[in-house]
Amino acid sequence: MSRKRLCVVITARICESRGMRILVTAGPTREAIDPVRFISNRSTGKMGYAIVFAAIARGHEVRLVTGPVSLEAPESVETASVESAAEMLTAVREQVEWCDCLIMCAAVADWRPRVVSDRKLKKRDMNPVLELERTEDILGSVLPLKGKRLFVGFAAETNDVAVEARRKLREKEIDLIVANDVSRNDAGFAVDTNVVSLYAADGFSEDLPLMSKRDVAGRILDWVEGRWSS
Repeated sequence: MSRKRLCVVITARICESRGMRILVTAGPTREAIDPVRFISNRSTGKMGYAIVFAAIARGHEVRLVTGPVSLEAPESVETASVESAAEMLTAVREQVEWCDCLIMCAAVADWRPRVVSDRKLKKRDMNPVLELERTEDILGSVLPLKGKRLFVGFAAETNDVAVEARRKLREKEIDLIVANDVSRNDAGFAVDTNVVSLYAADGFSEDLPLMSKRDVAGRILDWVEGRWSS
């Protein structure tokens, strides 16, 4: 192949990797017990929002489904704000057919109270045992709509990180999973840095060093763009 032809091919692939439609979920969900109490987790949405900003900077069209966080998305991003896992599932279902790539960065609560009170429960009246039920599996629910879309998931673990990440990759039948050890003080929730490993369904894997969440977002998008253009 001539040098000129090679430059044309490379340029074409770069162009193809731009202008993707990327749907990102971010932040936690809150599962109500009563009007003032809820079950949730420590997610602040920083990783998901870093992906949003990085994708916008690369020229992609981005939509965001976010749980309750103290962050502001770019004005150019169409944003759906939700509270519960059920609401997040509804929002993702409404948007997933629009996107080329779904990046499920949200930390969705695994459990919710089976019964939700419409009034504040008094301590003297509360049962010390809270009966729970599983929340919706968002990726599993939208998997029939996947088609040629890329699906990226996250696995926040405290032990056996690689084992658990690869298990989730297989069980959820997605293209890429981003695993991070949230037991570290410099990675995971509520900090600006992260240490992650990427595991792809095609066998690709990469362990990334400690870096800013914006740089982690860039490496995830590198994989997404490379896979999409190929």
